[in-house]
Amino acid sequence: MKKIILTGGGTAGHVTPNIALLPSLKKAGYDIFYIGSYEGIEKKLIEEQNIPYYGISSGKLRRYLDIKNFTDPFRVLKGFSEAKKLIKQIKPDILFSKGGFVSVPVVFAAKHYKIPVIIHESDMTPGLANKLSLPMATKICCNFPETVKLLPEGKAVLTGSPIRAELHKGNRNIGQQFANLSSEKPVILIIGGSQGSAVINQAVRSILPQILKKYQVIHICGKGNVDNSFNNTKGYSQFEYVKNELKDVFAAADIIISRAGANAICEILSLRKPNILIPLSKAASRGDQILNAASYEKQGFSKVIEEEALTGKVLWEAIEGVYQNKNTYIAAMEKSTQSDAVSMICDLIQQYSKGKKD
Repeated sequence: MKKIILTGGGTAGHVTPNIALLPSLKKAGYDIFYIGSYEGIEKKLIEEQNIPYYGISSGKLRRYLDIKNFTDPFRVLKGFSEAKKLIKQIKPDILFSKGGFVSVPVVFAAKHYKIPVIIHESDMTPGLANKLSLPMATKICCNFPETVKLLPEGKAVLTGSPIRAELHKGNRNIGQQFANLSSEKPVILIIGGSQGSAVINQAVRSILPQILKKYQVIHICGKGNVDNSFNNTKGYSQFEYVKNELKDVFAAADIIISRAGANAICEILSLRKPNILIPLSKAASRGDQILNAASYEKQGFSKVIEEEALTGKVLWEAIEGVYQNKNTYIAAMEKSTQSDAVSMICDLIQQYSKGKKD
């Protein structure tokens, strides 16, 4: 049986694309193993999939001054040693890395044993962990046309991001029932990222009476962000998070308002949902969401509102504009070739597995 090691962690965005690959990899006959950090979010998510999980030491690679900058290199070196032992033990045919700091020692260990490495970069510009890993890669998958020219020549492949197949199996009626909504008005789904967004939540609630005259709202507002003063408001349902019913909630949505994290926008594109993107400001990030959103707007997939410009009035005008022109956005998304990333990536894995191609 062919063997593959998956790696990636630190955030759910470094794990869920790996999970999306699991059914196809199993169907292709791979024995699957996962290397992540000792207690990162990836440990729980992967163990839920009944995949053998191995934790290694990891350290964060910071661009800023911090006392841990002096100790974390030793954790990374320890992780490299642990990853080498695991790779020697497992003897994989290939490694697939989704990034995050824990992936760096694993990628270097795979290269040490001449194991082919395929890396996936979700954002427009590579993060620091992937930048360190790029020279070790056999192929580098990416989400944006603009990213191809930023990567080593001959290694980049425009694939999009792997999307869980279950998201395409949602039922609109079930989604409406789950949110206690009717079929009489169109539905706006609002997602502020895994932690929610106070800025987006405030802007939405400031014009909620106006929105509810024409639309219904499913608001996934993040942990601790439910506003009880809006309980029992007809046409408005709020949740801290949605897990099992997410596919149905997506199916119920006519337009989506979202942050511009790479995995989130790839799911929106795959589902062909007209959308408004409000990227995380550069003051709170390295600016990757701003670049992601700009690319989607340029390709005609999205309407973008910069966080600094977000007001209730601006949001309302965007909602009206996107809904009225929803068919134009859908048509643009239909032309995208980035709709079957799972098949494209699994084909690359098959092609470059050790013994098939150097």
